[in-house]
Amino acid sequence: MTRKGQAFAGAATPGKPGRPSDYSIETAQTICAEIAGGRSAREICRDPGMPSLRTIFTWLARHDEFRAMYTAAREAQADYLAEELLEIADDATNDWIQRRREDGTIVTVLNGEHVQRSRLRIDTRKFLLAKLQPKKYGDHVTTTLTGPDGGAVRVERSLTALDNLTPEELAMLEGILKRRAGGQEQDEEADDGDG
Repeated sequence: MTRKGQAFAGAATPGKPGRPSDYSIETAQTICAEIAGGRSAREICRDPGMPSLRTIFTWLARHDEFRAMYTAAREAQADYLAEELLEIADDATNDWIQRRREDGTIVTVLNGEHVQRSRLRIDTRKFLLAKLQPKKYGDHVTTTLTGPDGGAVRVERSLTALDNLTPEELAMLEGILKRRAGGQEQDEEADDGDG
C-alpha cells in the first residue's frame, strides 16, 4: 500500500507532524454545525485546529454518531443552499454599471459578467441540491397514461399480425402451440392418475 493509501486508510504517517486526528464529539459537532450553515467540509478543514478532510472521512467510516450528525448537517445544508438561491436571484447589486462613453457622457449598462456569475452560482447550487436531496430538490418526472377523454387506457389484442406470416412461420407457430397443448394434456393425465 502506498503512503498516500495508508494515510487515507487512517494509518499515521510516521515522523510527520500534522493536524489533530483524535476523534472528539466537540470537534464533530463544530464540523456539522459549520456544514449546516452552508460551508463545505474542505473549507472547514482549512480552519486552525480542524482535522484534515481525510480524517473527517475516516471518522465517518468509524463513528456512527458522527455519521448521523453529518447526514443531518448535509440535509440542513441543502435547505441553506435553497435559501441562498433566493438571495442570489433577488440581489441586483452590481447588475448595472456606469460606463463613460468616448464623448464623455455616462451611461448605465447591464453588467453581463456579474449576471452570468450569478447564474453560475445559482446553477451550481441547484445541481448540488438535486444531488444532496434528490427527493426534495431533484427534478420530478411524472408520466400519466389516459385513454380518450381522460378515461382509462383500453388494451386491445389483435391477431391481424398472423396474416403477415409466411406458411413456414405459421407451421412453426402451430407446432409450438401443439407441443404446449400436449404438455398440458400430459400434466392433466398425471393429475388424474394421482387421484
